[in-house]
Amino acid sequence: MTMHSTLQQAFTNHRVLKVISGLNNFDSDRVAVIIKAAELGGATFVDIAADPALVQLAKNLINLPVCVSAVEPEKFVQAVAAGADLIEIGNFDSFYAQGRRFEAEEVLALTHQTRALLPEITLSVTVPHILTLDQQVQLAEELVKAGADIIQTEGGTSSNPSHPGTLGLIEKAAPTLAAAYEISRTVSVPVLCASGISNVTAPLALASGAAGVGVGSAINQLNSEVAMIAAVRGLVEALAATRALKAG
Repeated sequence: MTMHSTLQQAFTNHRVLKVISGLNNFDSDRVAVIIKAAELGGATFVDIAADPALVQLAKNLINLPVCVSAVEPEKFVQAVAAGADLIEIGNFDSFYAQGRRFEAEEVLALTHQTRALLPEITLSVTVPHILTLDQQVQLAEELVKAGADIIQTEGGTSSNPSHPGTLGLIEKAAPTLAAAYEISRTVSVPVLCASGISNVTAPLALASGAAGVGVGSAINQLNSEVAMIAAVRGLVEALAATRALKAG
């Protein structure tokens, strides 16, 4: 596996920001706005649905590395042929509302199937938050053995904050932060903390051992490109400030 040089450096420096447009978002106009805002705001890379047309759109619009997400391994093949730089089995949040669950056995099987189809591409895999923490750690270890290069955590949809403001944002991120803390101490590959992350909790993700964060709804649900750019910049600044404190 050869990771994109920009990504490799960002993961090494623990300053990764992935902007997620949505695994089930095939609206090319909306995706275009989100990924342009990601680049203008200073994100590290973008994560879009595994659709060849969207990949080509992204490659024409921005210079950031492009990740594609899916839960069907065969969808990755055409997306990679279209120019995707890395792939993600995950971003499961949109499925939970439909009652769709992803158990450890299925995620591991998807990883094996994907690696058989694409043995060289950089592969990120999400560990489902519906598993207990010890099960998440065990699955993460098995995923790395199966060929995962990046482990992503999640948990925002399982959290129901009881407070507004900053306290609520911390409550929202607690499950994915806990997973990042436990998993990052067990696996040798980078951990990306996603789902329920904001500029308040992005620094906590780094403190928990993550190499960076993946952010979707905090950006892609905004109503204007200007607001999206501002949100991305806020996250970039939060991550940079955390790194500066660590360096100091």
